[in-house]
Amino acid sequence: MTHLRHSQKSASQEPAVLLVPGLDGSGPDHWQSAWERELPDARKVDLGMWDNPHRNTWVNKLNLAVHRAGKPVVLVAHSLGCLVTAWWAKFEQPGWSEPVVGALLVAPPEVDFFPRDERVSRFAPTPADALPFPSILVGSRNDPWINFDAARMLARRWGSAFVDAGDAGHINAESGHHRWLNGRALLDRLIGGGLDTASRSAAAPGTLPIHSDWAEGLEYRS
Repeated sequence: MTHLRHSQKSASQEPAVLLVPGLDGSGPDHWQSAWERELPDARKVDLGMWDNPHRNTWVNKLNLAVHRAGKPVVLVAHSLGCLVTAWWAKFEQPGWSEPVVGALLVAPPEVDFFPRDERVSRFAPTPADALPFPSILVGSRNDPWINFDAARMLARRWGSAFVDAGDAGHINAESGHHRWLNGRALLDRLIGGGLDTASRSAAAPGTLPIHSDWAEGLEYRS
């Protein structure tokens, strides 16, 4: 797996960060909203119909945002936004030369079997194809929207490095994640090329290796 910077048009060109919210959007106290305020080239994708999601409409709006960016893009998806990202990749079948150069996928929900909210079942079945770009999937041990083992398995199916966030709830404002600086460290690592082939080969499949230069206090467990 190559570094993200090597897949960009220019070594000095930082990618745009497209924030992909989930069901009901991300409110002002959500870490996605904080990142939009704090990061120089980050913005939320307006998928619309936040309380009444439609899979193909959301995928089409994400596709439009990706191609309107006019530069390499990193997707940062939360909850149902992770399924939008996976479906976008399945429908569009982008290659390594395409705009999306990486994805941070946070707390995807269970949509296939006994989903917590029937509205997310509209995104079933969960795409099983490996994503065609480097990705990190962050799972919580007490996420009410998905079983932890199911989240780990999803990371393996999508070919994502897996990060165990511990007991972090749904990793949203309600669980106390307002700026989520540990997540920012993951984003920086992803953009900086932290998923190179050598480091991944030393880890168990689907699990991020431990690096001493990751954010202090962030745990990675196999």
